[in-house]
Amino acid sequence: MLANGATLEYKKKDAESGSYTELEGLKEIPDIGTEAEKVENTCLKDPHKKYEMGIGDLPDMVYKFKFDNSSAQSSYRVLRTAQEKKEVLSFQEKDADGTTIEFDAQVSVKRTGGGVNGVIDTEVTMLVQSDIKFTDPA
Repeated sequence: MLANGATLEYKKKDAESGSYTELEGLKEIPDIGTEAEKVENTCLKDPHKKYEMGIGDLPDMVYKFKFDNSSAQSSYRVLRTAQEKKEVLSFQEKDADGTTIEFDAQVSVKRTGGGVNGVIDTEVTMLVQSDIKFTDPA
């Protein structure tokens, strides 16, 4: 499946309204998921080491956007404001096949550098504050 058509939307966490607002200019979506830690739990009578699946750690999830600071509704400004307020937002990624991924996160926003014929982007690192909920397409 191509990433083309994916969107990322946000809303205020625990907002009265259930509607999300799309963040414009999305260029890249991250890997999403956890890798559980392998925990060694071998007994003295075991012939070899035994392991259990521990808890996982979410990696940094970095979304990339076209840099646009032209209005208060631009993705860069909305997310930079949330960063400054240390606000937790609710996010919903919608993929082209109909899969939705929902999570709450604080954001860290960075404007990338550029050069001759180089594009300046906005990189948004998600510091996930909830479980990640996957909803499969119908």
